[in-house]
Amino acid sequence: MKAVKIAYKPVGLGLGLAGGLLAGAAFRRTWKLLGHEDDAPDATDEDRTWREILFAAALQGAVFAVVKAAVDRAGATATRRLTGTWPD
Repeated sequence: MKAVKIAYKPVGLGLGLAGGLLAGAAFRRTWKLLGHEDDAPDATDEDRTWREILFAAALQGAVFAVVKAAVDRAGATATRRLTGTWPD
């Protein structure tokens, strides 16, 4: 069903936006728990070590990837339940 795939596009965009917001909140909370700080270091913060900068970047990437995969999968699964068709 091509109509389901077309109709899923705006839903997918909305889910992506919500997932990004959720991932940002999850990363900030995770960083606060692990780093005991409110904000992760910026790459240009000269008072931070390479280790801190790269660890923060890797953690942020991992959190965003996991949340994106979970949101995308949940959206596709819900679409299949509602329509019987898996969106591409």
